[in-house]
Amino acid sequence: MKLETDGIIVSMRAFGDRDAVAHIFTSGHGVLSGMLRGVGGNVKHKPMIGQMGTVGWNARLDSQLGVFHFESQKNLGLSAMMDSSKLTFMNSMFALIETLLPEREAYPNLYDATIRTLSDIKSESYLQWELVLLRELGYALDFSHCSGCGCVDDLIYLSPKTGRAVCRTCGAPYVGKLFNLPINLDVTLRFLESVCAQQDVSIPDYRIFLRK
Repeated sequence: MKLETDGIIVSMRAFGDRDAVAHIFTSGHGVLSGMLRGVGGNVKHKPMIGQMGTVGWNARLDSQLGVFHFESQKNLGLSAMMDSSKLTFMNSMFALIETLLPEREAYPNLYDATIRTLSDIKSESYLQWELVLLRELGYALDFSHCSGCGCVDDLIYLSPKTGRAVCRTCGAPYVGKLFNLPINLDVTLRFLESVCAQQDVSIPDYRIFLRK
């Protein structure tokens, strides 16, 4: 089985002295896992986390780990490597991708959002990226109108059950059970925790770190 696409390296773990097991988030096939040969040690111009490039993936059987052929283009994570706050956001993005996305299932909207966010990564753009991630995973948060009465004004709450906005009047009897708007990373974390619970996985430490 052979696959060819573009992608970005979201994780690499050493395998022996020369190789690494990598996860690459691709535009055409979602997350692919496989072996990157000869990238260990002091190899010149070796691929790095955050590196974007052309990806070839090959395996004899569909169920096998597979082997990558990766041709680097540019390192979108380079600016984050020089800024601790940007690096924290990038690490959280990549950890959530690796943890929550099923392998070989395409998420083109999320892929495009990931590339855009890495080009200008900061708190606001990262928050918007998490909203895209939640929508792609079936948790589309709706801030357009009140889920109770349909009004579009005075929307100050968000229902943790439905992910829909609630106005001040409709939310008054349930204040202690609703999230406050505007949306923030503490609120998206609660929804991400629900996704993780459904998939029976733990929320990545890199994401928890954003609360500190």
